[in-house]
Amino acid sequence: MTRRFTQLDDVWPAGFGRRLGAMIYDSLLLLAIWIVITTLHVVVVRQVLGMAPEQVGQGAAQVFSLRLLLVAAAFGFFAYFWRRGGMTLGMQSWRLRVQTQEGGPISLTQTMIRFAVGAIGFVPLGLGHLWVLFDGQKRSWSDIASNTQVVVLPKRDKRAR
Repeated sequence: MTRRFTQLDDVWPAGFGRRLGAMIYDSLLLLAIWIVITTLHVVVVRQVLGMAPEQVGQGAAQVFSLRLLLVAAAFGFFAYFWRRGGMTLGMQSWRLRVQTQEGGPISLTQTMIRFAVGAIGFVPLGLGHLWVLFDGQKRSWSDIASNTQVVVLPKRDKRAR
């Protein structure tokens, strides 16, 4: 049986401002992860492979391997949170959740599509993400391509705690 999220009647489509806030928050977290990965990459190149300082970052293999690690880390970050509960840490702060049109968690295929189209959406001056401002259902290109939606969750009732 497929798990479904709760509060489906109390959610509404997320606008651009909330999405941007979550993107900024998540980009700072991802930047920290990338700094750690880059540092480890340099340590491996210097200590394990024994390259001189002036050789670090030289050559297609080093550049390609670092870029591949950074993209894999970014995908891993988003895939983990989107599949786990529909929310990255930034999305939790802004009370956003990504879900299927039926209100369930997104699949791995939908995660890959969202990630790829979301990255491509930055290329034309962010138009893929600005599309939320023009779409009647407040969908970005990644929402449309992956058949998902980003919704705003209601505030928690403080008396219900």
